[in-house]
Amino acid sequence: MLAAREINESGGLLGRELDLTFIDAGGDPETVADATLDLVVEGGAEAVIGMHISAVRQALVRALRGRVPYVYTPVYEGGETAPGVFMVGETPAMQLRPSIKWLAERHGARNWYLMGNNYVWPRVSHRAARRYVAANGGEVVGESYVPFGCEDYEATLDYIRKARPDAILVSMVGNDCVTFNRAFADAGLDRHILRLSAASEENTLLGIGAENATNFYFAAGYLSGLETEANLAFLDRYHGAFGKEAPVPNTIGESCYEGVRFYAELARRAEALDVETLSRASRGMSYVGARGRSRMLARHLHTDIYLAQADGLEFRVIQHFPA
Repeated sequence: MLAAREINESGGLLGRELDLTFIDAGGDPETVADATLDLVVEGGAEAVIGMHISAVRQALVRALRGRVPYVYTPVYEGGETAPGVFMVGETPAMQLRPSIKWLAERHGARNWYLMGNNYVWPRVSHRAARRYVAANGGEVVGESYVPFGCEDYEATLDYIRKARPDAILVSMVGNDCVTFNRAFADAGLDRHILRLSAASEENTLLGIGAENATNFYFAAGYLSGLETEANLAFLDRYHGAFGKEAPVPNTIGESCYEGVRFYAELARRAEALDVETLSRASRGMSYVGARGRSRMLARHLHTDIYLAQADGLEFRVIQHFPA
């Protein structure tokens, strides 16, 4: 909403007002894809900008087949090359490769356990993580996946105890990330095992609780606490629009903002809205958003990455990995 307001106040999208239509992407992927396709075919939607899990993205790619530009905004597993799809979110190569290397060098994190929800993003990301762990002289000593809404982690925690890793990569989303990390700390594992997340954020940390966040690290292209000129200006606009009590901006929400702003910048550069022209215009594109300067390579947006450590109920940036 903020991005659309800013674009319209500056003259719109190629002189036209940008109008947003919202759709719930939390249901069955094929149902979401059918509803979105209806908006395109019958409702006249000219672009799709989506923040949802990769299973929904895959269904949308099959349904849309490149007929309109599709900007996918959140962190994801990498590898998407379908025509007309533009990726705003971080990939394992951006987040995990430098973070695993840093934790190995600074904290001796050699042996890793991989923990995730049972769907495409964690499983494919973990394949990449295995390579990064091996490249730093380490070993993956265990791997577990649980369904969404899991309530009992005791068996998984037993596996982790027996594996005795130095660190655990937690590839879980939403409330599952909260409940697992609480259970992990309740079991006393947080005192001697590091945790790295690529899909956590400030509101997840509030749910986990400061008492359960010892040795908890998070890597992302955006954190609300970044003291950069671009982020401070973004926060001023955000709170000016929605008030000081608005939810804490996080990497997931900011990715939605970034997706809309990216689409407008791409259309301005292309001076057109069709997929083919937008794709050509995206090559080598660079612009400044809330994350700072980003550049597009192979329809993937590359941004600086920040490694942060939980400090009470806030994330404190401890390392910056330039794009």
